[in-house]
Amino acid sequence: TYIGNVVISVNPYRSLPIYGPEVVQEYHSCNFFAVKPHMGCGGGGHGPSTHGPSLSEASKLVMSYVAAVCSKGEEVEKEKEQLLQSNPVLEAFGNAKTVRNDNSSRFVSAQGTGGGAGPDLLEKSRIVRHVRGERNFHIFYQLLAGGSAQLLQQLKLRQDCRHYAYLNREAADVPGMDDAANFHAMQDAMRAIGFTPAEVTALLEVAAVVLKLGNVQLNSSYQANGMEACSIAEQQELQEICSLIRLDPSVLEQALCSRTVRARNETVLTTLSVPQGYYGRDALAKNIYSRLFDWLVNRINASIQVKPGKQRKVMGVLDIYGTLLWQDNGFEQFIINYCNEKLQQIFILMTLKEEQEEYVREGIQWTPVEFFDNSIICDLIENSKGGILAMLDEECLRPGVVNEDTFLSKQNQLFAGHKHYENRETQNARRVMDPSLLPHCFRIHPYAGKVTYNVSEFIEKNNDLLFRDLSQAMWAAQHTLLRSLFPEGDPQKVSLKLPPTAGFQFKASVATLMKNLYSKNPNYIRCIKPNESKAPMLFTPELVLAQVRYLGLMENVRVRRAGYAFRQLYSSFLERYKMLSPRTWPRWAGTDREGTEALLADLGYPPEELAFGHTKVFIRSPRTLFDLEKRRQDRVVQLVILIQKMFRGWRCRTQYQLMRKSQILISAWFRGHRQKNKYQQTKRSALILQAYVRGWKVRAGHPGQAQQELQVWEGGWGWGWWLHVLRGNVAPSQPPSQGTLLTSHGVAAPQVQKFLVGLRNNLPPLSVLDRTWPPAPYKFLAEANQKLRDIFCRWKCKQYRDQLSPQRRALLQAKLCASELFKDKKSLYDKSLQQPFQGEYLGLTQNPKYQKLQAVVKDKLVMADSVRKVNRASGKTVPRLLLLTTEHLVLADPKAAQPKTVLSLSDIRSVSVTRFSDGFLVLHLKETSTGGAKGDFLLVSDHLIELITRLHQTLLDATSQGLSLHITDQ
Repeated sequence: TYIGNVVISVNPYRSLPIYGPEVVQEYHSCNFFAVKPHMGCGGGGHGPSTHGPSLSEASKLVMSYVAAVCSKGEEVEKEKEQLLQSNPVLEAFGNAKTVRNDNSSRFVSAQGTGGGAGPDLLEKSRIVRHVRGERNFHIFYQLLAGGSAQLLQQLKLRQDCRHYAYLNREAADVPGMDDAANFHAMQDAMRAIGFTPAEVTALLEVAAVVLKLGNVQLNSSYQANGMEACSIAEQQELQEICSLIRLDPSVLEQALCSRTVRARNETVLTTLSVPQGYYGRDALAKNIYSRLFDWLVNRINASIQVKPGKQRKVMGVLDIYGTLLWQDNGFEQFIINYCNEKLQQIFILMTLKEEQEEYVREGIQWTPVEFFDNSIICDLIENSKGGILAMLDEECLRPGVVNEDTFLSKQNQLFAGHKHYENRETQNARRVMDPSLLPHCFRIHPYAGKVTYNVSEFIEKNNDLLFRDLSQAMWAAQHTLLRSLFPEGDPQKVSLKLPPTAGFQFKASVATLMKNLYSKNPNYIRCIKPNESKAPMLFTPELVLAQVRYLGLMENVRVRRAGYAFRQLYSSFLERYKMLSPRTWPRWAGTDREGTEALLADLGYPPEELAFGHTKVFIRSPRTLFDLEKRRQDRVVQLVILIQKMFRGWRCRTQYQLMRKSQILISAWFRGHRQKNKYQQTKRSALILQAYVRGWKVRAGHPGQAQQELQVWEGGWGWGWWLHVLRGNVAPSQPPSQGTLLTSHGVAAPQVQKFLVGLRNNLPPLSVLDRTWPPAPYKFLAEANQKLRDIFCRWKCKQYRDQLSPQRRALLQAKLCASELFKDKKSLYDKSLQQPFQGEYLGLTQNPKYQKLQAVVKDKLVMADSVRKVNRASGKTVPRLLLLTTEHLVLADPKAAQPKTVLSLSDIRSVSVTRFSDGFLVLHLKETSTGGAKGDFLLVSDHLIELITRLHQTLLDATSQGLSLHITDQ
């Protein structure tokens, strides 16, 4: 929905069909209130939000919408593709799973077109520490899950996440998230953006170094002077890291275990304790990753920035993590919430204040509405002289014993009277008791409600000090990318100036971001999370109400309700609604304001609903606006019907004129054609009559010559007689008479010739399954037509057989033999029609254990299959291997692969099977058989039809006598 030009979006936690190409086209260049609320109408500026789940997806949808509706062209398409492909890369290196969102952006992403991105405020503390149930940045899990074995070996990594301390040594699979697929998508995106293979490899090497730094463990020891020192516990991790960055391991080991303190004219090397060593290690990991992320953003900006010399227009989409209200909030939550306070300040200044200032500029009477201005909260935090961040920096730089207690004590003294700050001491002074506020905590009352912060580790995290020795060690590495991230490590650029604190850097980045936003025209997408369980179709009113209050939407609604819900320039308003009044439709000759006033006067709205400013018309109630839209839609329907009516009339008249001209032309051509055909027919008839008359005259003058010509024709070719044979008028043995030959020659010959030529031109397809044949055009040709059909079918079958391979021919012959043996005799036959005859089912060539069975018989193998032999005494079955060769049938033990029975095919007297769908068969042996001492064999086969068919064909080839097969019910 909308609050003015602010879009309110609720995360549905499922895919909806409202972002396809058709919907994008519908919302492209549409009027704000002409369509339903959608991010396609409200997106395009920056969208601060309370919760990331909706926001991260909303920012991607807005970027996709912008890419879809912008101009076309080869260069533009390339830039759009690079812009969209930057999402997977930034998500991999800047997003992580939190307790509230599986894909939460842990940085301020200010993506845009026309000049790249703004400052990116990365939550780098997550690199070394995150709570259980959350994950580190996605890139580490994607690299381990999607990297090939060769890549992981090159990066000295293992695939198991539980091997790495920075990943909390736990498996962290996220349901619905495929890390391996996302890693490949990220690689493809890098190639689309323009990363070279060397840059991608260097990037992954630095990420691997950060991951492996967490596994560097330290041992504690004491020097002779009693000072605690630390040393590397396991050298393998250190050596692998140094091999990746091409650095001498001793240099990195010294930088991790000691520190060089430089005064103006003195340099002292001091050892580090184990906690100090771990602090330096973690600080190095955070700085490497943070600087790598900055390099990545700058590299993407270099690919998508506007080329020099072109006009530059900037449109950005600001994606930032929302306000964090956890049970235990530390330094990270404090600075993130500070950033949200600044964004809320912009929202107040540029939305609520601007709303009221617009009425003043337009000369509209207006009663100001009171709303909460959070400038006092921002000043409490960022004031350069007496703010919380300034006091924190002062404590970090102060010599002597510095801890959070002294910081909190000074803070309590300074803000004792501040109404938006409280602590246990200030509560005691005000005689207020709140057990939930612990002594080492302080509480701020921002626009989003009360937030309590624990000051533990505030000073340590604010210092965020990277020892100079570590910077110099990174500069000494031969890894080009890593070396470029630490320019201060250059020994020629040694500076004794203390580095800025984390709070100071964050404050400066936020100030730069705010300056950028103040120079733009923002639009807002406020994202609401409907429930904590991330489930679709579940709405938690209490959670949603808290977010509405935190986002300051109530003040926005109050300002809107107290003023005018809709305003628009006179020119745009008149252009959209001018068809509602006869005075303004179709064209207004006066000024836009006069036309708007005349239009609204004709519509009869109450005066209190309208206000006319210097350049805009204001409408108080949404009902009036909706009524205007309804009237416009109805009027548009009327105009469309009128246009359709006029168009249909024009089209019918035009079609009538064209049809009339066409009819006259067709009639003229048809009359000419008919007269021409009539003339040709008359001419042919006259010629025939003339020919008969001339022939009659000649024959009447020479009666003996006709008899001689008839005898000559009879001796030449008398195929007309055969036509009479086909008719059945004469027998083949009866000689043709002269009258028959004359009739055949004069009448039937053209018909036969036409029939044969037509048959040649319309032969059926050559498929053997196609039995179609053209019917005989005349009854006397029916018998000849049938004989020609039979000849053609036999010829097609021969052509099909000739093109068959020997294997295919043998298979079809086996199938034909099976049909002759079992069709309509055994129920199992119908089930075997679709099963091809393979012959070899044991894999003898692949199984060396079975190969020695072939050595038992020297002849050619026909079929090999596993069967079950039925014991005549107990009825139990035992498995056997059956080998059928051209001369023998072998039954073997499958375990020992030793033959049990070897039968000659000549010893088989017959075979009996049932007519049912079972696989039983009985081998009846001759009494003289060497293997028949125990009687006949009762076997069960899963390929009964094929076995008996193969046996029958083999006996037929060997003895010229087929198998004696008995099919019985018993």
